[in-house]
Amino acid sequence: MAMSEFGIVYAVHIITVQFGSVVSKVCECLLRKGPLSSRDISRLAESDINHNQVKDILYLLIQHNCVQAFSIEPPDGSESKAIVQYIVLFNNILHRVRYNKFSRIVNEELGSECGAVLDGLLSNGRLRLGQLIERDRDSGKTIGSEAIRDSLQKLVAARFVERIPSPEPVLGNKDQEPAKKRGAKAAKILKEPETLEERVVEAATPVDAIRFPLIFEEDLNSSLADDDSNITEGKRKQRDVDSSDPSSGVIWRPNFEEFIHRLRHKACVEIVKERRDEGCAIVLRAMLEVGRSQEKKVKTDNSAPMSVGSIYEEVIKTEAGRTMLQERVEACLDQLSATSSYLPAFVTEMNDSYIVDFKSIISVAQKDEIEAVVMRRYGKEAFRMFRYLSQEGRFVETDKIADAALTEKKDTPQILLKMWKDGYLHMQKLAITGTYVPFLLWKVNKLIVTRQMLDEMYHASLNLNLRLAHELESEKELLMLPSDKLEGPLKERVKKVRAKRLLLSSTMFKLDDAIMLFHDF
Repeated sequence: MAMSEFGIVYAVHIITVQFGSVVSKVCECLLRKGPLSSRDISRLAESDINHNQVKDILYLLIQHNCVQAFSIEPPDGSESKAIVQYIVLFNNILHRVRYNKFSRIVNEELGSECGAVLDGLLSNGRLRLGQLIERDRDSGKTIGSEAIRDSLQKLVAARFVERIPSPEPVLGNKDQEPAKKRGAKAAKILKEPETLEERVVEAATPVDAIRFPLIFEEDLNSSLADDDSNITEGKRKQRDVDSSDPSSGVIWRPNFEEFIHRLRHKACVEIVKERRDEGCAIVLRAMLEVGRSQEKKVKTDNSAPMSVGSIYEEVIKTEAGRTMLQERVEACLDQLSATSSYLPAFVTEMNDSYIVDFKSIISVAQKDEIEAVVMRRYGKEAFRMFRYLSQEGRFVETDKIADAALTEKKDTPQILLKMWKDGYLHMQKLAITGTYVPFLLWKVNKLIVTRQMLDEMYHASLNLNLRLAHELESEKELLMLPSDKLEGPLKERVKKVRAKRLLLSSTMFKLDDAIMLFHDF
């Protein structure tokens, strides 16, 4: 999905807060202009940044997984060299506000020691094992080198941590790629990534055996060591003097894809629990665990087929599922496979196997979010019209909408026009012979509405961040006072400030969940 205006502004704000305004200028230049060489960035960035500063900023952003270097193969017969370009990773910038969520997942699943190792990688972007051990020694609460090594191995085995991608992948020239005739089925299977960012990320990602090695080299000077640089050959030469560093070895970073994968599964379970019941949620959680290893991408429409037996085996592994008999599990599967006028099937039955329909589950939650916004902004009548048009999925004339939504026909056009002006409806005019007033048809275009919702959520999240920063800055001196000096009115003021901060933070947290629902899931 293309970046919206407020999406760009929000991403730039995140970078500004964490790295400063100079770094954000380079980031904004890449967000608005697309992939550029370092010289083009220094020329186009709206600031007095020289070429050496631009290179240092790019190294910093690559270290923190916000930018990826790549080059495109020159055309056949061309003597020109491939120029290194840099593309901003918009998703990874958004993930920077989710680090608390990622840490919580690891702490709950693997324990606090693994959580401490992950926190080191989240705060530093990329580290070697030796650097993680050094960081632990410098900390106040050391856990030891063996614990660090074991924790890192657990994180890699669970795919929460991965080996860094190729520093500078070379993309094939798409204009030269031979056109291959494929059937409709093959075209779906071999469909190329939609965006250049996806192509670059795919080209840079190593195969799983290298990305998630099962056996660690005990010696820190690992024979599997990555290149001692994150981007260009020039930078590698610059750092060759450090090649004797005993901490050189494989470089690790957090695997954001796996965290979003887990959060998507968690959201699906919550949706089913709310729409069905606790038993259905337990069965779905087991199904997600059975099929997780076969899901290659986060945005997977359907899971792999699984049998009742394999689902039941996974159900009884959990404390909540041990009281469930197989008959109860089968009844839940029937319930999840059922359709109604207001709910689609969450699970599809096929040849005695069951498939989770992620697309249906996520779409139900998206529809609820959109309808809630329509209700708050335009009222009950607009809500009924919008829901009717969503269910119809086609152009409908104004009078039919009024009849279906039980609204006054004289008020219906004004309400529909309000939603159309704000981008929630698509309108089509039909000129009819003998009449002066055009015949209006209305439709909900889900793609347009989703983009509109996302842009509004980015805007709201940006405003909340700015408001929180303003509140903390305005009361900075008060919050720095020692607790023994807080008495009477001062104590009450501090309580109000903390309550306001908690409210803003929790609202931002929930809003980010909604952004993930539309953007990441």
